[in-house]
Amino acid sequence: MGFHANFIRELFPSLRASAPDARQPIFLDNPAGTQVPQSVIDAVCGYYRTMNANSGGFFHTSRRNDEMVDQVRQKMADFLNAASPSEIVIGPNMTTLNFALSRAIATTLKAGDEIVLTRMDHDANVSPWISIAEQRDCCIRWVDLHTVDCTLDMDSLEEALSEKTRIVATVHASNAVGTINPVRQIAAMAHAVGAWHIVDAVQSAPHVPIDVLDIDCDFLLCSAYKFYGPHLGIMWGREDLLNELPVFKVRPAKDLAPYRWETGTPSYETWNGLLACLRHWEMIGERFGAADLPRYCGGRLKMKRGMTAVGEYERGLLAVLIKGLSAIAGLRIAGITDDSRFGWRVPTVAFELDGKSPDEIAACLAEHDVFVWSGDYYALEIMQRLNRPDGMVRVGIAQYNTIEEINRLLELLDQM
Repeated sequence: MGFHANFIRELFPSLRASAPDARQPIFLDNPAGTQVPQSVIDAVCGYYRTMNANSGGFFHTSRRNDEMVDQVRQKMADFLNAASPSEIVIGPNMTTLNFALSRAIATTLKAGDEIVLTRMDHDANVSPWISIAEQRDCCIRWVDLHTVDCTLDMDSLEEALSEKTRIVATVHASNAVGTINPVRQIAAMAHAVGAWHIVDAVQSAPHVPIDVLDIDCDFLLCSAYKFYGPHLGIMWGREDLLNELPVFKVRPAKDLAPYRWETGTPSYETWNGLLACLRHWEMIGERFGAADLPRYCGGRLKMKRGMTAVGEYERGLLAVLIKGLSAIAGLRIAGITDDSRFGWRVPTVAFELDGKSPDEIAACLAEHDVFVWSGDYYALEIMQRLNRPDGMVRVGIAQYNTIEEINRLLELLDQM
């Protein structure tokens, strides 16, 4: 069965909520955070009615809470194809988790060690590493990109690596221009010189199946609110590293992965929302998934099938979007525009238009209840590399968007 966005749309109540002028909004701001299905809202609210307690008690609400915690770790391990739920660390957001990771790794570094970063990354996978490099007197080596299509310069990566490299931090998919990087190849290159590979998968997680065993990286981070869940961050790490690295924790807390990384009492109600979000992906796989994926079974198979079905649908909308944008005089897209290469990008598109600043375009679209982002979206390095001090306009497609919404956006841009 082919993917049907209209069925999906009925599951998201915010899509039916009217804007102040009584029009239904068009959500194309998705790279900054997606809307959530009713099941996630119900799970967050239901937590307070049925299991609102701290962890580790003998009473029934605490036991229910702990059962939910175990379930969400297992489902998240299924989502990432992790070897064990003990490799799943959940925190307030990806940035906080990456700073915790960088501080832990910093204790293993010495003066003269090198950290490799890219000009494509979100600052959440740049500033944590710059910070510890300054503290430990390490050297930052930068990987450049090809400005024509905004792809990573792999020769530049090869040149940046050496026997002194300890960390290679790269983005899986750019939050600005949508480029998907060859993370499996990058992990192999990092390991060949004895370095750890840290992957920012925040923008890839909503659009492509992620398999940490296949990528063979050492750590991978993503954000639940980018793939239809609550505001949470998730960090996967190799279990041995999660147990061995020194962490900053209170003394009574368990000194065992993943607990040793989760400081304080978390917002368990949002964890229950994450569980509902992951079940939403399973439902999509059951209803629309048809891909033959022999590598997976059970919940993992459902999720990968669901992700594959959504990805195929989104690429269809992306083709319409890029073709329409390319036809508008004075409009320039940053990134891959050749539809034969859409397998190497997610449906996040950045562009500029002659005579209008990015903020002016976003504000004009907002007046018509079309929601997009402008600026640098914390992708400072790529905007500087592209010489775009004011940033660009960013449009991001999600599973609930439709061809009619894309055409409405194109119509408004053409009128500008």
